[in-house]
Amino acid sequence: MPADDAATSFDAAFRAHVRAVRAYTLRRTTPEDAADIVAETFAVAWRRWDDAPADPLPWLLGIARRVLANARRTSSRASRAAARVAAEPREWAPEPGEAIAEAEAVRAALSRLSPVDRETLMLVAWEELDPAAAARAAGCSRPTFAVRLHRARRRLAGELAALDAPHRPPTTEVVT
Repeated sequence: MPADDAATSFDAAFRAHVRAVRAYTLRRTTPEDAADIVAETFAVAWRRWDDAPADPLPWLLGIARRVLANARRTSSRASRAAARVAAEPREWAPEPGEAIAEAEAVRAALSRLSPVDRETLMLVAWEELDPAAAARAAGCSRPTFAVRLHRARRRLAGELAALDAPHRPPTTEVVT
């Protein structure tokens, strides 16, 4: 069938049967879903228009039935997945105040570091560059960057420990 003839016959079938297909889907699903089902039905029909019989309404309703079944299966799978996720234990998440306090502590510790140490840490942690790419960005060799990163991490840990020290209870040694 030439393309113009196919488009003309499809257009005529669409105009003649879109209400019937819409009514069919509305009796089986929600109005919101019905519009999508009708659209998908006619998209499938257009792709397979060469297979359309002389009276396309039963064929279109068959397509709509299969599209509805696929939509139900998809919805059912999504519901089961949501139930599985809801049933899984959740990881502990800090209270927003704790997260803010931690972020402030990291900012304070970073501010005490040299600009080179800060840049080294930020290239890896915040920019998410691997060490080779971070070395290129920093303008140094990979081994040099690895040493800088190691030292910057050690200095940051020291600064975080120093900031945390006033909040820790004093330790007592037991002498035996």
